[in-house]
Amino acid sequence: MTSPWYKSISSVLGLRGLLFFILGVVALVTILAPLTSNSYEASSTLVPNVYSNYRRIKEQAAVDYLDLRSLSLGTTLREFPLCGKERESYVPCYNVTGNLLAGLQEGDELDRHCEFERDKERCVVRPPKDYKIPLRWPLGRDIIWSGNVKITKDQLLSSGTVTTRLMLLEENQITFHSEDGLIFDGVKDYARQIAEMIGLGSDTEFAQAGIRTVLDIGCGFGSFGAHLVSLKMMPICIAEYEATGSQVQLALERGLPAMIGNFFSKQLPYPALSFDMVHCAHCGTTWDIKDAMLLLEVDRVLKPGGYFVLTSPTNKAQGNLPDTKKTSISTRVNELSKKICWSLTGQQDETFLWQKTSDSNCYSSRSEASIPLCKEGDSVPYYHPLVPCISGTTSKRWIPIQNRSAVSLTTSAGLEIHGKCFFLFLFHSFRFTWYLHFLNVSGLKPEEFLEDTQIWRSALKNYWSLLTPLIFSDHPKRPGDEDPLPPFNMIRNVMDMNARFGNLNSALLDQGKSAWVMNVVPVNARNTLPIILDRGFAGVLHDWCEPFPTYPRTYDMLHANELLTLLSSERCSLMDLFLEMDRILRPEGWVVISDKLGVIEMARALATRVRWEARVIDLQDGSDQRLLVCQKPFLKK
Repeated sequence: MTSPWYKSISSVLGLRGLLFFILGVVALVTILAPLTSNSYEASSTLVPNVYSNYRRIKEQAAVDYLDLRSLSLGTTLREFPLCGKERESYVPCYNVTGNLLAGLQEGDELDRHCEFERDKERCVVRPPKDYKIPLRWPLGRDIIWSGNVKITKDQLLSSGTVTTRLMLLEENQITFHSEDGLIFDGVKDYARQIAEMIGLGSDTEFAQAGIRTVLDIGCGFGSFGAHLVSLKMMPICIAEYEATGSQVQLALERGLPAMIGNFFSKQLPYPALSFDMVHCAHCGTTWDIKDAMLLLEVDRVLKPGGYFVLTSPTNKAQGNLPDTKKTSISTRVNELSKKICWSLTGQQDETFLWQKTSDSNCYSSRSEASIPLCKEGDSVPYYHPLVPCISGTTSKRWIPIQNRSAVSLTTSAGLEIHGKCFFLFLFHSFRFTWYLHFLNVSGLKPEEFLEDTQIWRSALKNYWSLLTPLIFSDHPKRPGDEDPLPPFNMIRNVMDMNARFGNLNSALLDQGKSAWVMNVVPVNARNTLPIILDRGFAGVLHDWCEPFPTYPRTYDMLHANELLTLLSSERCSLMDLFLEMDRILRPEGWVVISDKLGVIEMARALATRVRWEARVIDLQDGSDQRLLVCQKPFLKK
C-alpha cells in the first residue's frame, strides 16, 4: 500500500513536471516562431542594429527556458561571496613576501610568479567605499576620483616638486595638468626636444619618422603618454607592481594604455621587433647590471631604426663604487650601445637618444662585438628568462620603421572590398604594395584579412546598440538618470581577450570611437601579436589560465570571441576566468562574449554567479553562434 506522504510528493512532482512541460513548450514555440512580416530578414551582419520588443520577448523566453531547465534538474547556482576589504586592490601573482619565502632574491622577488599563487579563494572583489564611476573621456584623462586609486594625500605630498606640479589633490579629486610638470618646462617642450634630436621640426611629425608605438617604462602618472595619445600615437606604459598602484593604476584610471610589467629577470610578453620607440624618464632601471641583459631586452623589442630615449641625471653615480670608478647611467649605456649597433644621435640636457641600426648585417660585421646573435626559433616570449644575445636579426619583420612612415595600418581605410575584388587603383599604389608586403610577412591571405575586417565593422555597430541598460528590463537606474542611448565616449579602456588580427580595434577607429584596445593574444592560439603590433595597436601575449597583470577595475569593456571554446581544452577553470574578468572590469562595465550556443549557456550560468546582468542574443544568421551581453552592477557595501 502506498503511503499518503508518497502520494503527496508524487502529486507535487507531477504538477511541477506538467507545469515545466507547458512552459517549456510555450518557450520553444516562441523561440522557433517565424518572424512577422514587419521583422527584418536574416542578413550577413552578425547582429541587427535595433532589437524590437518581439525580439526581446524571444530572448527572455530563451532565458526563462534555461532557468526552468535548471530548476527541473534540481540545480541551483549560488552567487560567489563578496571578498573582504583587504582584497579591494588585490593583484594576483605579485606577492613579494611569498616570493622571498620561496627563496627568490636579487630582484626576482619583484617579478610576476603565478606558480606560487596559493590563494584560491573564490570571491567577487568589491570596490572601495569611496569608489565612483570615472568621468567620461576626455574629461576623465585630467580629473579622476581619488577614492578610485590607492595613492593617498601623504604619498602625493611626499612625492616631490615634480609630482606636486603635475597633480593637485582637491577634496575627492586628483587633477592632472597635462601641459605642466613632467620634466623641465612641460610635456610639450619635452616631446619637442625629443623630436628635435631625431631631426624633426615638431613632435607632431613623429609619424613622419615612422614612430607610432612607444613602450614607456616607468611612466610616472602618465602625462607623457597622455600627450602622445593627443598626437594619435600608441604609448603603452609598463611599470613594476606597486602596492600603492601609483603608476599603472593611475594611467589606466586616466584612460591611458598600461599594464604591470617588469623585465628584471624575464622577457616582456611581446615578440621581437615590437615598438618604434622605448622611453625611460627617471624610470629607476639600472641598465648595466646582469651583463647588460636589460638593455638587450630593450633591443629585442625595438624595431630596426627605432629609438631609445633615456632621461636621467648625468651626475648620478652607479651604486657604492669608489669615486674614481663612478660613471653616469648614460655613459654606461653609451658604452654598451656600441656593442649592439646603436648610435647616439642626440643629447640635450639630461636626455639622450640612441637609434637602433636598420642594417641587420651590422652585428655580424663587428668582429669585436662580444654579444652573440640568438638562435631564432618559434618560441613564444611569454615571461621566458632574459637571454644574453641579440634577437630578431633574421626575422622577416626586420623592416626599418622609416620605410613605412608614409603608410598607416591602424585603420582599414583603403581596403574596401567590392565583391571579391579590390578597387583597381589600389593595385598601382604604394599603399597597396605595402599592405601586400605586410600580409605576406604575416602569413595572411588578403581575402582572409579583409573578410575579418568587414565582419568586425558590422559587429561593432551592432555591439554598440546593445551597450545600454535598456537591454535589461529590470536594470536599476542610478538616481536622476534617464535611460541613456550609448554615447560615443561611454567606453574608453577596452580589452579584446582573443584579438586575432586586431580588427575590433580597427573598427573602433574607423567608426570614430574614443577608445583604445588592449589586444590580447592567448599563448596557445595562433600567434598573431606581431600583426597587431605592426598595425600600430597595443597588444600582449597572455595565458588565460593565469590572472592578467593589471589592477582591479581598470577596463570598461571586455570582449571575448570564441575564447571559451579555445580554453575548453585547457586545464584551467572557467569559473576562475569569470572571477578574473570581474576583477579587472569596472562597475557598470560591459562584457560581450561570442561563442557557440552550448558554451554561451554555460557562460550565462557563470555570469550569474559573479552577479552580472546577462542576456543571450540570437544572431539570426542561421549559425549556432550566440552573443552573451553582460553588465557588471555597482555593488554597494
